[in-house]
Amino acid sequence: MSSEKFERYQEELATLLEDLKYRIEVTIPKSSGEERKKLIRDAERASEEAAAVLQEMEEEAKPAPGSYRSQMVAKVRNHRRELDKINRDLKRSGDGRSGRSELFHSQSNFDDKINLAQSNQKSRLLQGQETLNRTSDSLARTHQIAAETDEIGVGIIDELDGQKEQLLNAKDKLQNMDQSLGKSKRVLNTMGRRIITNKLILMAVILVELAILGVVVYLKFFSPTDEKPATPRPPTIKPNTLT
Repeated sequence: MSSEKFERYQEELATLLEDLKYRIEVTIPKSSGEERKKLIRDAERASEEAAAVLQEMEEEAKPAPGSYRSQMVAKVRNHRRELDKINRDLKRSGDGRSGRSELFHSQSNFDDKINLAQSNQKSRLLQGQETLNRTSDSLARTHQIAAETDEIGVGIIDELDGQKEQLLNAKDKLQNMDQSLGKSKRVLNTMGRRIITNKLILMAVILVELAILGVVVYLKFFSPTDEKPATPRPPTIKPNTLT
């Protein structure tokens, strides 16, 4: 239950009702005269106290949640019917009827017990029906949550498949870019080597030209000029040959 006070009141009321039943069924019938009247007055005060406790139980049941309030109200009604029956029995005990009236009183008690048993059985059936309804609602909610979870799971799987495809496409693009970068790097390296080679060749050509220019300048301006004059050679006379 949702209220501990309700349970305490219920235990207190059960004790009071059992005490009243014992007084009406055992103590009062064995007494007479003033003692009987005193016992009846004490029982009436106990009945009023039980009615007050029952009222407190009813107040505790009002703010309870819906699923518990119906059970608490059903228990209050059962206890109220039981208390009403006890008050009727107490009133009959106060009237002091006997003989045939006692026979009717016994028959009335029997009928009240049957009605109380039927009421208790009906209350238990209602409680069982409420429990079954709550269980059915809980199963329906669980089934709905499972269906929603299944849909969410399918959506997540589809989304993951899409992301996987995107990642594979990105991987292919990165591989293509890597290959392109590799080719570009090789081309740049080849161009760099050619540029260095051309620079070396150009430097060699420049050095050769400078060397040639230096030699020419040296021969032109710094070489010695004490050359001997060429002596004329005597003419050669060819002999006549006879054939």
